Amino acid sequence: MPQLLLEIFSEEIPARMQQGAARDLDRMVSDRLKAAGLTWDALTTYAGPRRLTLVIEGLPAATPDREEEIKGPKASAPEQALEGFLRKTGLTREQLTERDGVLYAVLSSKGRATTDLIAETVDQVIRAFPWPKSMRWGSGTLRWVRPIKRILCLFDGKVVPFEIDGIQSDAVTEGHRFLGSGQLLKVSDFVDYRTQLEREFVLIDVADRKLRILEQARAACAARGLVLVDDDGLLDEVAGLAEWPTPILGDMDPQFLALPPEVVRLSMKVHQKYFAVRSSPHSGGSTREAGEGGAPQLAPNFLVVANVEATDGGKALAAGNSRVLSARLNDARFFWDEDQKVGFDAWNEKLKGVTFHAKLGTLAERVERIAALAREIAPLVGADADEAETAARLCKADLASGMVGEFPELQGIMGGYYARLAGYPDAVADAVRDHYKPQGPADTVPTAPVTVAVALADKLDTLVGFFAIDEKPTGSKDPFALRRAALGVIRLVLENGVRLSLGGVLFGVAVASKFGAPTGILAFFADRLTVLLRDQGQRHDLVAAVFALGDDDLVRIVRRVEALAAFLATDDGANLLAGYKRASNILRAEEKKGPVPTGMVQTGLPNQPEAETTLAFAVNAARTAVETALETEDFAAAMTALAGLRAPVDAFFEAVMVNSEVPEERDNRLKLLGQVRDVMGQVADFGQIAG
Repeated sequence: MPQLLLEIFSEEIPARMQQGAARDLDRMVSDRLKAAGLTWDALTTYAGPRRLTLVIEGLPAATPDREEEIKGPKASAPEQALEGFLRKTGLTREQLTERDGVLYAVLSSKGRATTDLIAETVDQVIRAFPWPKSMRWGSGTLRWVRPIKRILCLFDGKVVPFEIDGIQSDAVTEGHRFLGSGQLLKVSDFVDYRTQLEREFVLIDVADRKLRILEQARAACAARGLVLVDDDGLLDEVAGLAEWPTPILGDMDPQFLALPPEVVRLSMKVHQKYFAVRSSPHSGGSTREAGEGGAPQLAPNFLVVANVEATDGGKALAAGNSRVLSARLNDARFFWDEDQKVGFDAWNEKLKGVTFHAKLGTLAERVERIAALAREIAPLVGADADEAETAARLCKADLASGMVGEFPELQGIMGGYYARLAGYPDAVADAVRDHYKPQGPADTVPTAPVTVAVALADKLDTLVGFFAIDEKPTGSKDPFALRRAALGVIRLVLENGVRLSLGGVLFGVAVASKFGAPTGILAFFADRLTVLLRDQGQRHDLVAAVFALGDDDLVRIVRRVEALAAFLATDDGANLLAGYKRASNILRAEEKKGPVPTGMVQTGLPNQPEAETTLAFAVNAARTAVETALETEDFAAAMTALAGLRAPVDAFFEAVMVNSEVPEERDNRLKLLGQVRDVMGQVADFGQIAG
């Protein structure tokens, strides 16, 4: 079946927009072709610095004939309703069919040539394309990320004729801006297109460009006893900057390695898009020790990805880039030297004039809150209270430093360096460095007690403050990253086994900060915990079942959820859950009629079924075992105790009629079901569990 090949060729597309554009092109074309009834074998999109490409294999030559049945009014409906339906469908009364007293219209349409549909689709997609930023050029009205130069569009090897804002579709493209022949390339299909472009130094697939960068970069490094410092984010970016990426290894002045390695790497990455390089452990060469954040050992080299193949092997390009990098690193060295002359007192003084939020005061006031809170949290995490308070008073100071002003990404990291240089203990410097952690699901969680205290204080102050002024996340909007802060608190608590009452701590923060008690914050934490556990494979309803007990010790909650999940995975657990729901349904029905009997269940009544007596004794035994297990937080034992109820509950429902005509029997059995529900309710709210 025919192939569709589309290329939209333009001036340079920003690297950060390319992969999103490829996805949008896929979605927009797919939606329109599917709506017309077309199917295909495979659809692939590609994005690069100067072109978006789409290829579809197995498109039919025409859209299918279509027949649509439209339901109309009843045959007995007023004449006015019938006339309106006829106008809508364009049919006469005789062309309608009647079925079960209702009129139907059957509308048929012949299929269209796929080429006609493609022309319309490309026009619509280009005009409606959702670029984050777009521009107009010349005298036309078309908007695109950069000026479009040509549109290649082939179906079954032939040009699909159309014109968009003066740009006529054709069958030609062109190769690399500098390395190519400069001739227009006439293509016949996708294989020919890709082959010719590769001969003209263009790799259309970003995966191919990344592979070329990594293979050549690693080879260039290995030839000199060096190792490339991997950086996936930078690789994604530079793969969008060059159609024929060519890695070149350069040298820099070794004296710059006296700077913190994070500063060197960031200067390379942010300003120049260079990869850092480290010495191979087997090379015998000198290396710079790892930085405070665990940064790799650096060598006095860098790797730049050029968009050309230089005749001199890249020597001139490397030298030029080295000079530019030296200028950048000289700026960084200036900030490094000047910051050490200023120090924490001056920086903290500057924070008094920096507003954190109009309703939450200055950064200096925030530091005071974090310091007081860190001191209170310290005993809960085994930290020295004085060190925790000291670290908290230093943790935001580097925001006023020259280095962080130039490189905001280094906040905290530079504070850690400066604290160590100022003579503060390692525990304090480490806490200043790492108190922002964890900043995302892939980030590591600090374990040092002082760091944990300051990190918790920082995030809890943020959460309580913004909830108190009703700046809560809504939908996909979370401008103050409160979801991330809550997840950070949860991970700090769970991964360090911190035992605390979350509600109590939050209330204490609110009182100390004088913001007032925030509403909804515990439910917010429950939602974040649910998301975290769901990502780990736990069911969301189990988290709700445990949270419903009012427990706010996160460590204990997770242990309960894990034990509950294991219990429900057994036959005893699944069957007991069914028995619980049956008992609850009976009790709810009775509660609608009036108060349900409670109190002691009697045994030994006249004609009392053995199953009723057995369940009564089993409930008492389970209650004792569950209470003992919960006191020692042995949740597996609590579940084992509940498992003992499975057989008695099954036997009870099989042999006993709850709604006996004898009032005393009915009341006794309702009391017994109430006790079953209460005993199980000590472990979790089983009513919240699906199944």
